Amino acid sequence: MSDRHHHEHGHHHHTPSGLRHRLTHLLTPHSHESADKLDSALESSARGMRALWVSLTVLGVTAAAQAVVVVMSGSVALLGDTVHNTADALTAVPLGIAFVLGRRAATRRFTYGYGRAEDLAGIAIVLTIAASAAFAGWTAIDRLLDPRPVQHVPAVAVAALVGFAGNEWVARYRIRVGRDIGSAALVADGLHARTDGFTSLAVLLGAGGSALGWQLADPVVGLAITAAIALVLRDAAREVFRRVMDAVDPALVDRAEHALREVEGVREIGELRLRWIGHRLRAEVAVVVDGDMTVRQSHAVAVEAEHALLHAVPRLTAALVHADPAPRPGEDDPHHTLAHHTAA
Repeated sequence: MSDRHHHEHGHHHHTPSGLRHRLTHLLTPHSHESADKLDSALESSARGMRALWVSLTVLGVTAAAQAVVVVMSGSVALLGDTVHNTADALTAVPLGIAFVLGRRAATRRFTYGYGRAEDLAGIAIVLTIAASAAFAGWTAIDRLLDPRPVQHVPAVAVAALVGFAGNEWVARYRIRVGRDIGSAALVADGLHARTDGFTSLAVLLGAGGSALGWQLADPVVGLAITAAIALVLRDAAREVFRRVMDAVDPALVDRAEHALREVEGVREIGELRLRWIGHRLRAEVAVVVDGDMTVRQSHAVAVEAEHALLHAVPRLTAALVHADPAPRPGEDDPHHTLAHHTAA
């Protein structure tokens, strides 16, 4: 128990706090890796905010251009696409709030901080994609039941291309940044932008069919695009569900275990847990060390194990390492014994 206490105490200076943070770094050089990871995490939040603002601007301009053509043409399909683009731009709001909250320091009530706000934003985005799919499907069915001619078909086609180009650019940008910083919510938002790009293509194909005199072209293609949106919804929902359930890529676990095996003094690796909090990773692990080590020696092994994890696992900003003494011959494993008594 004392070894756990000493090692946890060593983690307090990993959270930056102005001048005290800099002084602590000078006095405790072994904490640099973790502090650097925290600085990187803050930079990740800044990148996420930039991605949101840039995409919000691009989609806002796209929706405004399409709205002008909607007024000219009376195209219901283009109106639906414009609504989709507007909704997609507005998903930046919950994500932006999540990134801002994620920067707040942990409190005595929220001891892990506010990074989980990104998971809530991801859920909101999935619900928005579902609403977009429902709206696209309803619009297509309504057009099937009540076919109407489309006016100014060339202008509608151009607006559809603008909508597709704007959404696809935003989708690629959001997905790339989201994967770089480890934000499942931003990736889901990028997938949402891609669904709206598909909807724009539906408008283009529908306009082409209308130009050829087939009024049912728009609703038929709209139903096909609704199915495509449903597939993207499935992928986005799965990604967000896994994040909410603390799922991680098994390859990260493999990297963590490999790094720990390379640490001198680590004889075995016990329970290893990784979890995402926002777009930052935390680790908890028990390692087995020589039972004859002193508390200070086992603590030193734990510190080296922490450093190895911070170097080996991308976006890992904190690691809690507990050193268990290896049992002597004929002696029960104290860690297993404690677990047994706790369960009883």
